[in-house]
Amino acid sequence: MKERTTMKSRGDQQASRSVISQKWTLLLCIGSFCAGLLFTNRMWTMSDSKLITRPTAIESEGLKLVSEGCDLRKLQMKNVKRDSKQIFGEVSKTHQAIQTLDKTISSLEMELAAARSIQESIVNGSPISEEDTRSAPERRKYLMVVGVNTAFSSRKRRDSRKKLEEEKGIIMRFVIGHSATVGGILDRAIEAEDRKHGDFLRLDHVEGYLELSAKTKTYFATAVTMWDAEFYIKVDDDVHVNIATLGHTLVRHRKKKRVYIGCMKSGPVLAQKGVRYHEPEYWKFGESGNKYFRHATGQLYAISKDLATYISLNQLSFACSIVIKTLSIYLSYWFLMFVLKNRLRHVLHKYANEDVSLGSWFIGLDVEHIDDRRLCCGTPPDCEWKAQAGNICVASFDWTCSGICRSVDRIKEVHRRCGEGENAVWSATF
Repeated sequence: MKERTTMKSRGDQQASRSVISQKWTLLLCIGSFCAGLLFTNRMWTMSDSKLITRPTAIESEGLKLVSEGCDLRKLQMKNVKRDSKQIFGEVSKTHQAIQTLDKTISSLEMELAAARSIQESIVNGSPISEEDTRSAPERRKYLMVVGVNTAFSSRKRRDSRKKLEEEKGIIMRFVIGHSATVGGILDRAIEAEDRKHGDFLRLDHVEGYLELSAKTKTYFATAVTMWDAEFYIKVDDDVHVNIATLGHTLVRHRKKKRVYIGCMKSGPVLAQKGVRYHEPEYWKFGESGNKYFRHATGQLYAISKDLATYISLNQLSFACSIVIKTLSIYLSYWFLMFVLKNRLRHVLHKYANEDVSLGSWFIGLDVEHIDDRRLCCGTPPDCEWKAQAGNICVASFDWTCSGICRSVDRIKEVHRRCGEGENAVWSATF
């Protein structure tokens, strides 16, 4: 009896516990459901707000087209306008980058010229003040830079011409590169002569008759970097030149832009191998027997600053290499490759004859060719008769020798008979 009572009481307790546990379970389920519902609604709202973004310009145009009707012609026109705007924007950015590069090149060239002038002053032994150093980039304006084209074998020619050099707004330098063996006996002889006189312009160029076109290009690119002049002249070292008369001739054209002055000629294109002035690329000038385009004879010619600058911009110089190294820090590799391929490469073609090469560089440019026959007079008696008549020649030489024949022995005689007078340069006003 007692056992039955005990078993019954235990069953009632288990039933009550199960009832309590079921109630609590139901309440917990309901609470969890409400909490989950609240949390889910909140997260759904946040995700919707994140997903709702502003449509792009392209999507807006697309929606507008859908609302207006899918007109294929309108769609193509709008795509073309959008593409043209994007292309124009890219071209504008590239143009601005190139302009910035050009300005950087110009500033570096000025700094390079200042450094070279300081180096020349140190070599010549003249002191440099702080004021000179600060004002170095502000270069003096010269009338002309005369580059006397010379070679290692022309020592006696240079000695006979040094007395003709003046500095009244005129820069005169003997232009020479280096030998195939850098630092050899030929280079050391030029360095010794330069230390004595200080009148050389050394080029980063290997000397050789077949390399005159490259030397001419390097000379103009270097000279326009070092000196700010109105005109740049190239003359051979076996030609007699009246400096004051040359200055007066150039002054008459100083207000003109892009002038090319010399004795203009148009000789035959020589296709036969082994002859002097043979042109290996003769086929570019048309049929056999054709003539060259008009160009100045190579003994002496002058170009204005604009043309010298044009040559310099198409000559990969030392300053350009500095710019490339500097910009490589800030610009991407692909942009530098674009600049190298389109701005800093050698684009001026070199023909076998340097006077032909120079003339070809100006074809297609708005250049005024000035044919002045006083730049190619003959030696006495031709230049002497003209001087007596009051028409002093600028340059005199023998056509048969492409310069003064036996110039070392005869140039003083030519100067005595055809010269403008020892004080002509000092009394001249340009």
